Amino acid sequence: MIIIAKTVVDDGFAAYLVNGAEFYGRWEIPIIKKDLIEIPKDIVPFDKVKKISEEDRKKVFVHFYMHDLTFRRILSDIDKYFHLLSDFGGIISPDFSLYIDMPLCLQLTNVYLNRAVGYYFQSKGIKVIPNVRWGDERTFEFAFLGLEKESVYAISTVACIRSLEEKNRFKKGLKEMIKRLKPKQIIVNGTRPEYVFKDFYKDVEFINFECWTSRMKKGKVNGNK
Repeated sequence: MIIIAKTVVDDGFAAYLVNGAEFYGRWEIPIIKKDLIEIPKDIVPFDKVKKISEEDRKKVFVHFYMHDLTFRRILSDIDKYFHLLSDFGGIISPDFSLYIDMPLCLQLTNVYLNRAVGYYFQSKGIKVIPNVRWGDERTFEFAFLGLEKESVYAISTVACIRSLEEKNRFKKGLKEMIKRLKPKQIIVNGTRPEYVFKDFYKDVEFINFECWTSRMKKGKVNGNK
């Protein structure tokens, strides 16, 4: 694969997001650089950020594990949300969906948007943990592109591992992620069933946060305490 740098002129596809970026491979996926990341004390959904006190915000990363319609508005006024998100310790790059029944070209587009938005915020000085999302095996060709190896990444299991078929698909993707990216640590939003994860404990450290809804029902402040 070839890494290239380019100056983007046409703004018809939100080119401002990737101004100055390096792009990876034949699909030219923007690269989110490996960063020095301290594991956050907590992760909070984008639509719940106002619930976090100002004094706690620098200890918290914002995530986008929710329906795409809830956060796609950041694309129309990203500078507005930059000022909001810059109050926090960092973000997990947006989780644009990769449903297995989506046309593959749209799944590739959503991987692009994940990296483009992540790159944009990183270029503005916000710490970014890349979110990694895959669909079925067809997506393995592009789902892990634009990410530097041996870093900290995030994944979510929420609504992804309800059936045995979904568990097996998720496990296969996790195995591929570990093989390709060689993660140092993986943040897991949601449950972490042994069936899916136990084979990988020797390869990587998992840091688990319960999903926001479950934690609020239990009155927990953060998921790994």
